[in-house]
Amino acid sequence: MQDTKILVVDDEKEIADLIEIYLVSDGYKVYKAYNAMDGLDILAKEDIKLVLLDIMMPGMDGLSMCKKIRENNNIPIIMLSAKSTDLDKILGLGTGADDYVTKPFNPLELTARVKSQLRRFTQLNPGSEKARTEQEIQIRGLSINRENHKVLIDGEEIKLTPIDFDILYLLASNPGRVFSTDEIFERVWNEKVYEANNTVMVHIRRLRGKMKEDTRGEKIITTVWGVGYKIER
Repeated sequence: MQDTKILVVDDEKEIADLIEIYLVSDGYKVYKAYNAMDGLDILAKEDIKLVLLDIMMPGMDGLSMCKKIRENNNIPIIMLSAKSTDLDKILGLGTGADDYVTKPFNPLELTARVKSQLRRFTQLNPGSEKARTEQEIQIRGLSINRENHKVLIDGEEIKLTPIDFDILYLLASNPGRVFSTDEIFERVWNEKVYEANNTVMVHIRRLRGKMKEDTRGEKIITTVWGVGYKIER
């Protein structure tokens, strides 16, 4: 774990320092940046495994930085924000973030989410024990290879974050079964749902966008109104 490098990007030094204290106590190596440009510079130089990213920053904000990271990097990104409305969460997750934590936050909850995201990301890496068991699913133009984390739609590769991959794999590996949004959240995030939220809906929307569901003749992810989502063979 001491080799796991985490980047904290927040213009509030006190918050960055607090996060660092808890992450270091858990054995992580922490890099801090107080603006997006310095954060991107660290990302280019270091083997960062996860980013904790504040949304409201001067200059380039966290949403723009998240989009920049997603151009060529699928590492987990956890957004930090004082804004707590569903619209703000949808916006944050819609830019490519894997999770969204509202300030003020419980540091222990934040570190738990860090561990959860890192565990998922590690499991999906080809070098991990779980990933070495080759698993490939093919459904109506959709091809998912669990071993190399590669997803093809009609022969064209699409890039997915670990969360998006897990959602798609969950649905595709249980063809015909309808999953409610709460069940998807609990199975993928490994957390109980304590209040209604749009997190799963945002990720499904993002998945459909990457899969070009709006222009594809035959939809892969089907909405079962009032129940949830499914993928049919």
